[in-house]
Amino acid sequence: MLKFQNKVVLVTGSGTGIGQTVAKLFAENGAGIIILGRRKEPLEETKKILDEIINRVKSDAKVWLFSGVDVSDEVGVSQMFDSLKSSNVHVDIVVNNAGVSGPVTCFPNSPLDEFKSAVGIHLTGTFWTSVQALKVMKPGSKIITISTFFTEERPFEQRPYRFRSPYTASQGAKNRLAEAMSWELTERGIISIATNPGPVHSDRIYKTVYPKAAAEFLRVSGFEDLSPIEVETANKDIVGLLGEDEQAVSDGISKAAANVAKMKNGDAQKIAQTLRRLLAKIQEIAEKVQKNTSFMIADRQFLSQIQVAQTVLTLADDDISKILNGKVIPGDRVFYPVKPHITTMVPPAPQPNFSSQVVVFAIDATDKEDSERVEFLAQHVEKNGGKPVCLISGTTAKEHQDAISAKFHSHVVDLKNPDEVIRWLNTAKSQGSLSTIVYVTGKVPADIKITDLSRKKWDDLVDKFINTPATVLQTAFEVFVPGGKKDPRLYKNAFATAVIIGPDLPTDTKVSGADRARVEVFRGALRPFSTTVNQELSDVLKSGVRAFLVLPGTIDGKEADNDKIARALDYFVTDAARRSSEVTFCVDETRE
Repeated sequence: MLKFQNKVVLVTGSGTGIGQTVAKLFAENGAGIIILGRRKEPLEETKKILDEIINRVKSDAKVWLFSGVDVSDEVGVSQMFDSLKSSNVHVDIVVNNAGVSGPVTCFPNSPLDEFKSAVGIHLTGTFWTSVQALKVMKPGSKIITISTFFTEERPFEQRPYRFRSPYTASQGAKNRLAEAMSWELTERGIISIATNPGPVHSDRIYKTVYPKAAAEFLRVSGFEDLSPIEVETANKDIVGLLGEDEQAVSDGISKAAANVAKMKNGDAQKIAQTLRRLLAKIQEIAEKVQKNTSFMIADRQFLSQIQVAQTVLTLADDDISKILNGKVIPGDRVFYPVKPHITTMVPPAPQPNFSSQVVVFAIDATDKEDSERVEFLAQHVEKNGGKPVCLISGTTAKEHQDAISAKFHSHVVDLKNPDEVIRWLNTAKSQGSLSTIVYVTGKVPADIKITDLSRKKWDDLVDKFINTPATVLQTAFEVFVPGGKKDPRLYKNAFATAVIIGPDLPTDTKVSGADRARVEVFRGALRPFSTTVNQELSDVLKSGVRAFLVLPGTIDGKEADNDKIARALDYFVTDAARRSSEVTFCVDETRE
């Protein structure tokens, strides 16, 4: 008997690549397959392949096709599962595979709409698909989430993945989401596992990620006589030419050269020669990145898509899945040497002098303790000669808005709106030297269960802990380095500090694993995000601008100490902090 005979498997992003390969392998083992995705044509081709497999293995299984379903779309996903439920279809295995490359660029240059879209597909798509699937799942069912090894941690290490800030944020959160769901779904008898297969042979990595990363390296400093904005304009036309025939390359370069010539009023023929050298350099760097990555793997081999599918099939085994429930498997294939990045110790810093300095606090308070933290830190700035300005999110409760506004210069601001944030930051800048901004996330509500959340409440959490911090930081960078988005060379001689504080670990004498796992979903987003942004600032842009992350609280439920956060702030504005590789500070922990 075929191993998955009479089982139904749903695979997101199943029209091509890994998703299609996973679907095929399950079909070969007798399963019925639900395929879905945004594009109709590849799904129809996949269905033909699956029907042929089913006919060959004589499993009498069925293929359901849902085209035009973007996993980040609330209505499309909900209607799909409602349709399955009304047809009395039960899903035994959900494979969260859908994904996109997202913007491959330094964070200051990352379009916020593309940032949010990448998070929406990777993280929210995984969440919404999983919770809606519960409508058609029974005890013994499994949710298997494919994520990335780049966001997994070793003790006190956090990997950056330069030029991929929304990707790292969402993937880090996905790993922790898989763990959190395992805690919450145990009572339903449903298993949740994540798998981080590592580098996989795919068109996406060879034709998109590596070439775009190489192109970004060359954009940052400009290339020959081309400015960064001219390189960026050219790259949009030429990166996709890698691997094409000579006529396609020639035509593409001519088109790109004409566009650049208009920008700089230059000689299109001469520019075309420059762009040929640029394209050759992009290819050289992309191949070097691929080679360097392979040297960090024991057998120097990227996985094939069928190997990833075999991993998923193994994790779907009844006995194996029970053993590995709540785990991220495998922990790592790539030996990726990194600097520590995470620490519990804040080095001693001299008494700060914020004289003539404006320090902006952007606040999305959840409770009274959050507003008291802002008060404590703002008073600390005042005591040391600075002027605190508080930008309070409109989602903060009125009583907490009033508590802060009564003591400090404050404005209620839509922190999700970059135009509004930049307007207020420029206003604050007019009051003195602005070189420090602190975003206080507030806490993850204690009375929630992730798998019971409405879509709106989930979206609010993603905004609060991922999208809004990204918006505030990127906007702050543009104020710190005016024009740096278009000309990253301006970052080289700039110095400024951005800090994200929170969310806190839960506080109680008896904190459950589920409570901690719930908070770690969002801490798991911010760790790789901040580490990635900082590596871009330090190693790529050669800048003195820095972004730090403070994660208050302890794993044993002790109260956070605001004085330690204040001491961390004192350190963050020093030259020593800008030279350090340490990015994430768990200031209340005492582990060595």
